[in-house]
Amino acid sequence: MLQRAPAARCGRELSPVKITRHSIAQFVMQNRLLSVAVMIGITIFLGLGLRNVELRTIFSDLLPSDHPYVQTFKDHPNFGNPLTITLMVKRKTGTIYNIDTLQKVWNMTREADLAPAVDHDQVLSITTEKARYAEAVPDGIDTQPIMGDTVPTTQADIDEFRRRVDMAPNARAFLISDDETATIITVTFIERLLDYGATFEYMQGLVERNRDANHEVYMAGQPALTGWVYHYEHQMLFIFAATVCALILCLIVYMRNIIGVVVPLGASTIAALWGFGFVGWLNIPIEPLIMVVPLLHVARSFSHCVQFIERYCEILHHVKNKTKAAEIALSVMMVPGTLGIVTDAVGLCLIAVAPIPVMERLALFCGFWAFMLVPTNIFLTPLLLSYLPTPRNILKITGRDGDRGVHVMIRNLLRGLSTWTFGKRARFTTVAVLIVAAFSIWQTAHVKIGNPVEGSNLLWENSQFNTAVAQINDHFPGLNTLEIVLEAKNPINPNRVARQAETIATMARIEYFLEQQEKPPVATLAFADYLPEANRLFAGGNPKWSPLDPDDASVGAAVGALMVGTSPKAFLHVTDFEQQNSTVSLWYKDNKQETVDQAIAQAQAAVDFVGSDHPDFRIRLATGTIALQQSVNDAVEHYHWIILGLLNLAMFVSCAFAYRSIVAGLMLLVPVNLSNFFLTAVMVEMGIGLDINSLPITAIGIGVGIDYGIYLLSRICEEFQGHKEYDTAILASVATTGKAIFFTATIMLLGILPWYFLSELKFLADMGLLLVMVMLINMVIALIVVPLLVWLVKPQFMTRDDLLVGEGVDLSAYTVDEKELSTLAAAQ
Repeated sequence: MLQRAPAARCGRELSPVKITRHSIAQFVMQNRLLSVAVMIGITIFLGLGLRNVELRTIFSDLLPSDHPYVQTFKDHPNFGNPLTITLMVKRKTGTIYNIDTLQKVWNMTREADLAPAVDHDQVLSITTEKARYAEAVPDGIDTQPIMGDTVPTTQADIDEFRRRVDMAPNARAFLISDDETATIITVTFIERLLDYGATFEYMQGLVERNRDANHEVYMAGQPALTGWVYHYEHQMLFIFAATVCALILCLIVYMRNIIGVVVPLGASTIAALWGFGFVGWLNIPIEPLIMVVPLLHVARSFSHCVQFIERYCEILHHVKNKTKAAEIALSVMMVPGTLGIVTDAVGLCLIAVAPIPVMERLALFCGFWAFMLVPTNIFLTPLLLSYLPTPRNILKITGRDGDRGVHVMIRNLLRGLSTWTFGKRARFTTVAVLIVAAFSIWQTAHVKIGNPVEGSNLLWENSQFNTAVAQINDHFPGLNTLEIVLEAKNPINPNRVARQAETIATMARIEYFLEQQEKPPVATLAFADYLPEANRLFAGGNPKWSPLDPDDASVGAAVGALMVGTSPKAFLHVTDFEQQNSTVSLWYKDNKQETVDQAIAQAQAAVDFVGSDHPDFRIRLATGTIALQQSVNDAVEHYHWIILGLLNLAMFVSCAFAYRSIVAGLMLLVPVNLSNFFLTAVMVEMGIGLDINSLPITAIGIGVGIDYGIYLLSRICEEFQGHKEYDTAILASVATTGKAIFFTATIMLLGILPWYFLSELKFLADMGLLLVMVMLINMVIALIVVPLLVWLVKPQFMTRDDLLVGEGVDLSAYTVDEKELSTLAAAQ
């Protein structure tokens, strides 16, 4: 007959906590129809929100809202705008100075200007009116577009075009490669109108149509990168579907009964409907790259369900009544299951500490989903178990069907492993754990923040995007800019701050300082660079008149000469339309973190050199792709430790309360943090940097570890109440609860590992390996370190009978024979 342990056996009165827990389980199971009806009602309501679910990237939401670089970008979005696609047209043989190539560039520029969400004022190539030359004429200065209104059709036209290019030094430096085999087209987009999928499809079609036997076309830029992610979205969803199918197949092979498949699948599906429906009702877009987190929720749901089913089968073997067994299993698993889920959910919610909108949305979406595993995994699971047929292979699942079968094999394997966590062998295990801990902590210090490669680590090195980045960087100053902004203190200053002598002189001094560095930028450009040539031409063409006199009248005359016959829109990349604010642009060959750090340091030194505050303007760091990448890296580096600290605090408080012991809280933190250090060491070896995409995975890894630790420690407490011996309790717990931990970690490994071989997204492949390591590391650490700590510390809280965890059933119903356990323990 089933007994309450241990208080009922000792004749003591049950504590209020136990009565409350038992009463909840009893109420749920005695009102099964009502409970199921409530679940169905919630599912229908939240399911209606699925029609509003949208996978969409919002660029500004990827940036930390409180970072000064981001604020500079938002105040001056036209300077170094990262929402720019760069197309490079490369002639395979000869130079671009031929009719065929120039016609192609002309046509592509006009077609690009028709792209969805394009900013028509910010389309630039050698065929647009912004690419201008100037020459002295008897009446003054004549400034005209390099190409004019028609494409060269004769050799004489080409020669004239080439002459004009030679008279436009900035066009020659930034629009045509040094070897004259390539030219670029830059197209900037308006964020509020930008649909990455539609824009990428249009621009990629433009690229494909213009590749031929004589020309190669490359496309790069942030919208192109995000477009490639969208392009692989269907493949990503296929891989996720294949993973779910693999998980289901593993359940079928492992459980070989209806409840072992239907219950995890049903509970996980309901939780997923609630999670997606919730964000649908809130009309919150979901960032495509974080879809690995919801998939991990499915796996975590499977894990909790398997733990519950394993315990249910143990109890059912003794009780012989599925409804009563489900009720007892709910009473036993309610607290450890809820504790594991809540600590996991809190970890996801704490991601919102980082002031990055996409992280805040992730925390809301996945945090809600994680919390919803409590009603779906803890309460819906026993309801489903009570209605579904009684499994016929209880003896196999509980390991009582002789010495055969996968369950017995796993049980024996784990028994053997557990013998290294107590007795004399524990000394060797302790030394090994300390060595691993020391190595992991040392290796963690070498983890890289941000992007470790040229181009993007989201895609493989030989992908079209990264190939395009390498080619463009090889032929031009590069795709990555850092912008030092000179901002007018009074935006309505009638003297136009950007064209004042002091402003122009400051730009020149900044450029001079940077060009004298040991590793200077590849190129620099400012409004001041256009004026010496205009001044020379205005003064009659003699080179000695290129330098400007340091007064507003001379500078104003040069600016006036420069602007004759053109529009301020032609200079929006270096000064705004009103010519109040301006920028000094710095180009770099790549965006590796070492390059980013160097660029930021040089820019700061240049600002310190000229001073940041001037009578009519201030100098602000910074905007451009380099600065925005650094803003994200700063946020990740800073808030990564805050999130980990808060998560440790939350886990400690909740676990210490549940076990009524500070020692218990500390014991559970040790394996969790050891796993995190080891995971970071693995990231270092894999060349994966810590960034906005990998940060959630590390937080989730801690949640996985605490789940395993809570389930295992709770079972050890429960076993100790019956055996009163630490070694025997460890053997029994690792062979039972440890078996469920081993299974769930193993099926995730089998389900996710194929990502590496199937995905065109390197990010997804890397995250697959990372998730495999999360599961594997946390499984091994939990199965070894948790029982090892119990043996070494021999905590007194395990002897108490008023814990919120550790309530169990009579030991005779367990899968492991008590006499056999005592014999094995005595042998160690």
